[in-house]
Amino acid sequence: MAITAKQVKELRDRTGVGMMDAKKALVEVDGDMDKAIDFLREKGIAKAAKKADRVAAEGLTKAVAKGNDAVIVEVNSETDFVARNDQFVELLETVALAILEQKPATVEAALTDVTVEGKDLDTYIKEKAAVIGEKISLRRFETLTKTDDQEFGTYSHQGGRISVLTLIDGNSPEFASMVSMHIGGMKPQFLNEESVPAEVYEHEKAVLTEQSLNEGKPKEIVEKMITGRLRKFFAEICLVDQKYLLDDSKTVAEVAKENNAEIKGFFRFEVGEGIEKRQDDFASEVAAQMGK
Repeated sequence: MAITAKQVKELRDRTGVGMMDAKKALVEVDGDMDKAIDFLREKGIAKAAKKADRVAAEGLTKAVAKGNDAVIVEVNSETDFVARNDQFVELLETVALAILEQKPATVEAALTDVTVEGKDLDTYIKEKAAVIGEKISLRRFETLTKTDDQEFGTYSHQGGRISVLTLIDGNSPEFASMVSMHIGGMKPQFLNEESVPAEVYEHEKAVLTEQSLNEGKPKEIVEKMITGRLRKFFAEICLVDQKYLLDDSKTVAEVAKENNAEIKGFFRFEVGEGIEKRQDDFASEVAAQMGK
C-alpha cells in the first residue's frame, strides 16, 4: 500500500527515528502504526514510543475537592478561543460543582439526571452553547471519596489544559499537592506495577524478547535481560516507581514514605487526549472552493 508523508511524520514524531527507517517500517507492516512501532523497537532502532498526541477538541479540565468528595472533569469546545472565554470557564465550574454534589455514575447519567437552575445538565449546556456560539460537550469525569484520614491533591497546568486529582492515605496535604504536580508533569499511566493490565505487560515482554534475540544475545541470558528492561519500563510508566520530579535521587514511593503517606489513586486529564484532531489542508480547501 502507499505510505503517506503524514504517516511517516507521525511515526517519526512518536519514535524519534529517521525518515527512511520510518518509511521502511510502515511499508513492512502495510501502514499499521502500532505494528510499525513494534517493528522498529524489535530492530533496536526505537525506544518505547510516545502516546499519539492526537488532541482533537479544545476546552478545559478542572479538579475540585470539597469536604470528603472530589471530581475531575473535561468539557470540550470547538476552539481554544472559546475555551478562554469567561462564560466557558464559568460553565466548566458550574458543571464540575453540579457533578460533585449530585454524584452521577456516568456521563450519560450526568446529562439526564443532574440539574442546574431547574434544568437537566444537557439542556443547560446546550443553552449556554447557543449563547457562546459553539458546540460544547461534557466529555468525561471521575469522582473520588475520601475518609477523614486521607487527603486530596489537585493540580492545574496551562490554564486548565491539564488537571490532576490524587488521593493519598495520611494527613499530608503538602505532599498530596506536590505529587499531583509531579503527575501533571511526568504523565504516569498507572499507579504501580500491580495495576498494569496483563495485556500491556505481555505486549511489552514480547517486544523486549524479540528485541533481545535480534541483538544476537544467547537465549539463556535473554530472560535476565528482559527482567531488567521490564523494571526500567515500569519505572517510566508507574507513578510510585518514577523518579520524583523535585528530587530525582528518590522515587515517588520513597518520598511518600518520608511523608508518612501512601498514594491510593489518581486521575490525570489532558484536553483532547486520545481523540483524532481534524487536520484541514488549507490549500486543498481553497482549491476546492475555487472549483479547481
